[in-house]
Amino acid sequence: MQRGLPTKRPLPSVRKTIAVSSAKGGVGKSTIAVNLALAFARLGHRTGILDTDIFGPSIPTLLSLNGQEPRLSGNSQLLPIVNYGVKSMSMGYLVGEDKPVVWRGLMVMKALQQLLWEVEWGGLDILVMDLPPGTGDTQLTITQQVVLDGAIVVSTPQDIALRDAVKGVEMMRKVDVPLLGMVQNMSVFICPKCNHSTHIFGSEGVAHACSKHDVPFLGDIPLHASICDDADRGKPTVVAEPASGRAQAFMAIAERIAKDVKL
Repeated sequence: MQRGLPTKRPLPSVRKTIAVSSAKGGVGKSTIAVNLALAFARLGHRTGILDTDIFGPSIPTLLSLNGQEPRLSGNSQLLPIVNYGVKSMSMGYLVGEDKPVVWRGLMVMKALQQLLWEVEWGGLDILVMDLPPGTGDTQLTITQQVVLDGAIVVSTPQDIALRDAVKGVEMMRKVDVPLLGMVQNMSVFICPKCNHSTHIFGSEGVAHACSKHDVPFLGDIPLHASICDDADRGKPTVVAEPASGRAQAFMAIAERIAKDVKL
């Protein structure tokens, strides 16, 4: 252990923990994180998702759990809220749907510690951590305190998103977190009228970045209106349209990750 750094610990009663990062906002990271968690659950694994974005939590909306408040266990631990067979915890449950979190760093770190160490997960095979965008305090705290079995970096194919995604890759390497790979989101748009495919944000940007930086390429998620609509109504694609090609793309990535982390 390097001098001055905390000792990494596994989260209590959680077998495997993976982080989903993007380093840049607006690339669909949270939608991918929640669909992967639901895919793990469909594969038969006891699954949870932890929303670590203090300022902009998305998981309550994505799981149709806005307005829910967690109860406390007999040990004064937060009890996760469950929907679609996935346990979840988020700052969004603690502060309310429309209330902004206007806090300085010390308060943010205190809240993060509560989310990390004061949740009674009750036995999970895998926990998906939805990290906030960037490479700052929250990401450093998690990667320096928690034993992570791997990290996934999400990006769209366009160069401006990839530049930040590569920074996320290099951060994970710097803090010794295993890189499971990159996911290319919004890879291709298929017109519902004529079935013509268009690469709106470019075609193979993430695959090229993976090759250049020696990172596994986990797969493509298409740009499709239903993925957005499913997320907005709180019923993500993996449960809303499980037989669709879009849901199968999430399932394939989840199956590969499960194999890589030896679930």
